[in-house]
Amino acid sequence: MAKRVGMEVSIAVAEAVKLADADVIAAYPITPQTHIVEHLSELVADGELDAAYIPVESEHSAMSSCIGSSAAGARTFTATSSQGLALMNEMIYIAPVLRTPIVLAIANRALSAPINIWNDHSDIMSVRDTGWLSIFAENGQEALDLTLASFRIAEDPAVCLPISMNIDGFTLSHFIEPILMPEKAEVDKFLPPYKPQLWLDIKNPISIGLLGGPECYTEARKATDDALWGAKRVVIKAFDEFNQVFGRQYHVVETYRHEDAETIIVSMGSISETAMTAIDEMRDQGQKIGLVRLRLWRPFPEEEFLAAVSKAKNLAVIDRHMVMGCSSGPVGLEVKSLVYNSGLRPGISNFLLGLGGRDVTRDDFKYIHEKATSGQVQARCEIVGVFE
Repeated sequence: MAKRVGMEVSIAVAEAVKLADADVIAAYPITPQTHIVEHLSELVADGELDAAYIPVESEHSAMSSCIGSSAAGARTFTATSSQGLALMNEMIYIAPVLRTPIVLAIANRALSAPINIWNDHSDIMSVRDTGWLSIFAENGQEALDLTLASFRIAEDPAVCLPISMNIDGFTLSHFIEPILMPEKAEVDKFLPPYKPQLWLDIKNPISIGLLGGPECYTEARKATDDALWGAKRVVIKAFDEFNQVFGRQYHVVETYRHEDAETIIVSMGSISETAMTAIDEMRDQGQKIGLVRLRLWRPFPEEEFLAAVSKAKNLAVIDRHMVMGCSSGPVGLEVKSLVYNSGLRPGISNFLLGLGGRDVTRDDFKYIHEKATSGQVQARCEIVGVFE
């Protein structure tokens, strides 16, 4: 039976990796993800986790080691943030095409410059097109649960792709929350021992990662993209199986008070809980407003998202990353393209907030609702909360 404990969210992620029986952890410390891999190093050193812990000299080496260990048939985990993910970038592109099911926890943090250690989504958006699956947690329990689910999803024979599990840096990673810690027997029921589909075997030597010329490069990229799109059904299946074992149901698109909503806010990550509180207050004042949260970012859950927003008159899309020289943020671009190509014609407004850890408040969401329902044509993504 699960036990309720008070625990820092980063520690809960590390404990989930322990429960998953990871074989290899290769990591380099960077704020604010350090507590995850620091605790894992303690678990390995104390003999609580039988795994190889590789303290590498950089994040580039961390991902290189993870690709190698995964290719050798090991259940593999790492974590990073911000500039660390940027330093991994070269290897991030390689992992999906080599079909290495690595689990990567990202404590989302702003990219420099200026130097900033606080939360936004600029790091994950810098690798949005690389072929990785990507999911978002909103609180500590979800961070633990989705870490377990990430291993189950990535290692499915129909997927064999790396996955990033995103938690907001500091505003989630360093908070102590009540966590239901599952029993090992429950986890083993949900997550079977890893059986690699492709691996380097000295008894049957092969080469991977070879030169791909013009005659095969497109086909290799297309095969990866097909696998990524096909992974959505595995994500849904894994979430359903998670509910059967643990009694907590997740969906690729989550909703809140959206059934009769004329205006829907679209969000990702921990600010969604602040949005829900603001929505409750606006509902008490008679406003027909709801929330749609993207749990799955890649592959983008098109059908489920369209079903959730199909009755809305207005969509207010929240972005936490600035696309410089473009009129919309990355989520805004995604939503506008999908919704308008589907034939739906709601008013779509795009808002940028919470960059570099700036506070996101209930009043911000009330302002966003007011602007989204004003009927004014919005030419560019509006930055909310800019100091005068």
